[in-house]
Amino acid sequence: MVSSKPEKYSFGTEILRKLVHLNGIYLVLLYEFFGQRFTLGVLTVALVVALEAEYFRIEWGRKIPLFDVLFRQKEEKVLGGHVFLGIGAIIVISVFSKEVAQLAILMTVVGDAAAAIFGRAYGKHFIPGLKGKAIEGVFAEFVADVVVGIVYFALFFDGVWGMWWVVLIIMAVSATVTETVSGKMDDNLLVPVFCGFTGEMLVVLLGVASIVA
Repeated sequence: MVSSKPEKYSFGTEILRKLVHLNGIYLVLLYEFFGQRFTLGVLTVALVVALEAEYFRIEWGRKIPLFDVLFRQKEEKVLGGHVFLGIGAIIVISVFSKEVAQLAILMTVVGDAAAAIFGRAYGKHFIPGLKGKAIEGVFAEFVADVVVGIVYFALFFDGVWGMWWVVLIIMAVSATVTETVSGKMDDNLLVPVFCGFTGEMLVVLLGVASIVA
């Protein structure tokens, strides 16, 4: 089946895609207020439902009402980014400490949105060898990752404490670099896993104490 969708999305469609993507913030709220086990249960059910929908979309060519327009042309025959985000979230919540897992998810959804929107709106200086990656978008992603981390600590822990500043900044760098250089593999999986792994290694190596009450 030949796609009738244009390869390049309108700016409005890109914003809509990222607004949907930002629903990943709810995962952090679920984890914060209902705990790890409940969040993993919700994520698992949601992932199974998403995979069933993807089966009919990819194998049978069925359109998903309201959401079909949000799929990129390259996603028409492969799993959508929401599936990889669900898998990535399950991994980081299962394996990493609470603060690191929540930061990794926040940086994945907020940073990606900032990079896409600012890159499309203001991108004029593109990085050689990285198709469609503008320096303006990369900078916006890093700033957004740091800001969302500060807001996270301010809301739940009365601010960033001690060596958590180091963890926050380096996780933001890791998320930004991973998002920027990823091409063939889905960044919705790579960013939370790589960013979370970096943060967890720093927590261990620096002996950073958990601030979870």
